[in-house]
Amino acid sequence: MTAAAGWQAHLRLHYRRDGNRTVAQDRHAGPLRVLKALYPEGEGICHHVVVHPPGGVVGGDTLRIDATLDGGAHALITTPGATRFYRSDGAAARQQATLTLAAGARLEWLPLETIAHAGCSAENQVTLDLAPGAECLGWDLLALGLPAAGEAFDRGCFTQCLHWPGVWLDRGRIRGDDRVLLDSPLGLAGQPVSGTLWFAAGTPWPNARREALTEAARAVIDSLATGTSAPALQAGTSAPALQAATSLPALQAGVTALDERVLVLRTLAPRVEPAMALLQAVRAAWRRLAWDLDAGPPRVWRT
Repeated sequence: MTAAAGWQAHLRLHYRRDGNRTVAQDRHAGPLRVLKALYPEGEGICHHVVVHPPGGVVGGDTLRIDATLDGGAHALITTPGATRFYRSDGAAARQQATLTLAAGARLEWLPLETIAHAGCSAENQVTLDLAPGAECLGWDLLALGLPAAGEAFDRGCFTQCLHWPGVWLDRGRIRGDDRVLLDSPLGLAGQPVSGTLWFAAGTPWPNARREALTEAARAVIDSLATGTSAPALQAGTSAPALQAATSLPALQAGVTALDERVLVLRTLAPRVEPAMALLQAVRAAWRRLAWDLDAGPPRVWRT
């Protein structure tokens, strides 16, 4: 590895069902690896914490994660902290995740927030491949600059791509000098934090199930808008995030069914904490409705 080439890291994760247990195999090349496999909800769900030991991602770095789930496996993938894309002198930094699910598999893709520092040149991409009967619940949360520290994203470029080929493509390019996109009410409305939460299914949901999931998300959004602490928030959200969600104004959010197989929630916020609280709470509500599971927040979220 040279300074010009940057870090090249590749992590392969393979999950399969062995009786009542989801077992995992991981292989890594470069500085990207599994910190620990945990089973806080029992043997059926494998929680993986993925770490990038060098810390931030800089120009020339490429991080790749390939997660493959066999039929019946259930995995949850998260990170212990934010992914930071730092200022680049020209070369782009890239993070790519490919999530491949066989029939009957379930995956929760729940990394903590991504921070795009001023001056970065970066791309973050997630690609889905879901067989009939598979389901994937995931999110992406982006902070432009450091809102809490007053660092604006006034230069640089960040590209976000969420892609399920043939079903859903969500691609956006944000430049620090594009004030129309950053400030317009039809763009980011001056908010430095944006989030996307999705629930995707390989088989179309019945109308009643899709509507129930949509209404559950809207109930959580309404509880934040009115400043109340709904049970869904209390059950699925860490205490610091819950406090932030109910004390900071200007959180905007909406949920829609883009396809018979995809539900998407989008949010804009002035800080990471209220947006993360919303994503955590809706994820908990969807988990309960769709899979009859408790919120099951990863242990690393509780610190």
